[in-house]
Amino acid sequence: MRRRGAMVGLIVVVIFLVLAIFAPWIAPYDPIATNFLKVRKPPSIDHWMGTDEIGRDVMSRLIFGARASLQAGVISVLIAVALGVPLGLLSGYAKGWVDSLMMRIVDALLACPFLILAIAMAAFLGPSLTNAMIAIGLTTMPIFIRLVRGQVLAVTVEDYVEAARALGNPHLRIAVRHVLPNIVAPVLVQSTLTIAAAIIAESALSFLGLGQQPPAPSWGSMLNVARQFIGQAPWMSWWPGLAIVAVVLAFNLLGDGLRDALDPKES
Repeated sequence: MRRRGAMVGLIVVVIFLVLAIFAPWIAPYDPIATNFLKVRKPPSIDHWMGTDEIGRDVMSRLIFGARASLQAGVISVLIAVALGVPLGLLSGYAKGWVDSLMMRIVDALLACPFLILAIAMAAFLGPSLTNAMIAIGLTTMPIFIRLVRGQVLAVTVEDYVEAARALGNPHLRIAVRHVLPNIVAPVLVQSTLTIAAAIIAESALSFLGLGQQPPAPSWGSMLNVARQFIGQAPWMSWWPGLAIVAVVLAFNLLGDGLRDALDPKES
């Protein structure tokens, strides 16, 4: 509560979560309903954020687009955590050739730019929101493998782990009961920060036609359409762009706040 930036980020995240969850009740119009009598109309009392190139309400599409972006951000990170944490735990605890082999693979994956790798994988899997989430999750997985591996190497030399080992506990029990609970905090912080990166990645994939497919709304696809009418209807690009900036900034502020709050060195 003392970290105002984190609280602002939390409030913004909660607002967008509420919009995404209750979109059918909050959105004033059907997000895919067209009205050719109201093509590219500027913001007005009837349409607070204007209309798009085929008369759809921009505000309704923005609210429903929050579903795709937040869903992609959260589910992609859950995939990365579900795969990365066990592999990082195995690498850090087993050490030896297992650790060396796994780290060389991780190094090779991290050598490729994250977004380029996600685009290539999404193109290989095919254009859809589900495939985009899988692609983003797999390409962010190496970040969690390396993070967890480093944390495990630090924790396994602690006295309580050595005591558990001296008492004859099996390796699996030591890893799950004594090591894993003590590395949750950094994983939680990294997950929050990675959600922001995943939202940007989903928007980029949708912008390129590899994410959410029309006519379903997505902030990235809305920007892709808006760039063609930037001179005639600039409001079409204002709102999805501002939404992406607001959500990404909010998750970053929240992640920074969690990092400070969970840091045992902080007084």
